[in-house]
Amino acid sequence: MPRKEIPVIEVEHVAKRQINEEVRKMMGELFTNLEEELEGFIFYADKLDGFYSMYMLVRMSQHVNNAQDAGSFLSVTFASCLVKIKRNFDKFVQNQIAAIEDYKVQKKSRCGIIGFVHNFGEFANQAESIFKGSDRHTHLDKSYSALVKVVYQQIDRVSTEHGKTPREVVMLENFHHMFSVLSQLKIPCLDGDRKEAKQVYQDNLSVYTTNLLGRPLEKIQVFFEGVESKIASGVKPEEVGYQLAFSKQELRKVIKEYSGKEVKKGLDHVYKKVEKHLCEEENLLQVVWFSMQEEFIKQIKHYEDLINKCYPDSGISLSFSVTDVLQFFSEIAQAH
Repeated sequence: MPRKEIPVIEVEHVAKRQINEEVRKMMGELFTNLEEELEGFIFYADKLDGFYSMYMLVRMSQHVNNAQDAGSFLSVTFASCLVKIKRNFDKFVQNQIAAIEDYKVQKKSRCGIIGFVHNFGEFANQAESIFKGSDRHTHLDKSYSALVKVVYQQIDRVSTEHGKTPREVVMLENFHHMFSVLSQLKIPCLDGDRKEAKQVYQDNLSVYTTNLLGRPLEKIQVFFEGVESKIASGVKPEEVGYQLAFSKQELRKVIKEYSGKEVKKGLDHVYKKVEKHLCEEENLLQVVWFSMQEEFIKQIKHYEDLINKCYPDSGISLSFSVTDVLQFFSEIAQAH
């Protein structure tokens, strides 16, 4: 019976594999401690600074991915080390998360930008410089998502626990900071988080503005709430003035209590409160003040509309105009 011929390519492949195994065995005997030494170095570097695990993850991944022979002695050794480096990197990220979750709220002074919010920006900037151009960036992206999630959760916790600074201020300042950091980094996987930070910042700015501004013209506000209630119940706007409680005389009496001087005094008091609440670092004082200016003017215009609607041709108007209010806000800001 004729002998079956083995293809030349298969013979060469078997021969090459045998040679590789022999070389690997020989290298293993020559460098018996290499993997152990590398692991010791990896452990030592990680102990010095967790960021070293990032550098090693990028560099070792390049060596493993670019290896011409995945079964060679060095490739196998490096691949084994890469597994340990990955574990160290994951542990480093988990330690970051644990530190954020364990953050103790400092209640003695105003909150400002929370430590772990600062740290995230520094972490991300350094990580980006290390992973730039690396095919390991997807591994980093997963870490980013986990970190940002816990940062957002803990900002919310701190805002609730911090007694010295209003909750909305903690939220608006720290989410504004996160929005700024994420906008600067331009990391695609965090674009949704960037948009969320912007929305949370804007929402809390609005709430803080409304809450702190409160009712600067409280009696006027109460008066017109009553007017609107009458209109809602079916009374025609032009007939509201015939109601005793909402007569022209009553309206004039209420308006008289709010001279321009008194309004400016009240706004100055509000400005001092804002100064006390906000930190200088995030530089949002003028942003908040402008937001309050817009809200206040919106209220005034609403009152003016109701006066024109319900008391036409009465000649009644507020003791100050929108122009006056703009001047009040400007002068107060310049005086501080």
